Amino acid sequence: MKRRPTPELLDTDSGTDEEVAGSLRDLRSFNQRLGGVSTTRDLVYRVARKTGGREFSLLEIAAGTGFVPIQVSRDLSSKGVKLEVTLLDRAATHLPQNGNARKVAADALNMPFQASAFDLVSCSLFLHHLSPEDVQKFARESLRVCRVAVLVNDLVRHPLHLALAYAGVPIYRSRITRNDAPASVKQAYTVEEMTEMFRRAGSAMVEAKRHFLFRMGVIAWKTDSFDAGGSSST
Repeated sequence: MKRRPTPELLDTDSGTDEEVAGSLRDLRSFNQRLGGVSTTRDLVYRVARKTGGREFSLLEIAAGTGFVPIQVSRDLSSKGVKLEVTLLDRAATHLPQNGNARKVAADALNMPFQASAFDLVSCSLFLHHLSPEDVQKFARESLRVCRVAVLVNDLVRHPLHLALAYAGVPIYRSRITRNDAPASVKQAYTVEEMTEMFRRAGSAMVEAKRHFLFRMGVIAWKTDSFDAGGSSST
């Protein structure tokens, strides 16, 4: 299945306030039930086990309301892993108006942070929106800003996944989701493509794994000093 860049309505908030709110509720449901939270949680916990660390600063890119990293932080606290979360989004209006997380409005391809400013840089359902050239720009920039690793939680492009996206159309809350769910799958990357782009961007090691219901989880290590067990694509 060839990648087909396809416009997504939520990227430009193309809808009424009610339609945008409904699509955001759909997205939160997808993350809660269909592997979004669990994939990021598994990635952070793997980093904790490999490095022996118990506290990490984490920058979430294209964070929106921050539901995924905030929920992951709560889940991992019971395992003795603490996250200090900072949320970054292109628009301040997308970020939550309350909560304890730090919030920054900025460009994901040109972040206003010094090198190694955060232990981890993470993103969820973001990179499939970017062209291959911009994915590599993001990879280089996020590797610059992180100290330990970049974590990628995204969709896997596959014909069956596209069929499932269309099958869900009758139950989506918003017409935005009815457009964007299939569009996201059409322009998603494969695990192998994502792995190669981070290798080319300079990651010392890349670990990649398929997760529940066509999700991918990628750990792009900044250095090879954490004994991450080599790169894989399974």
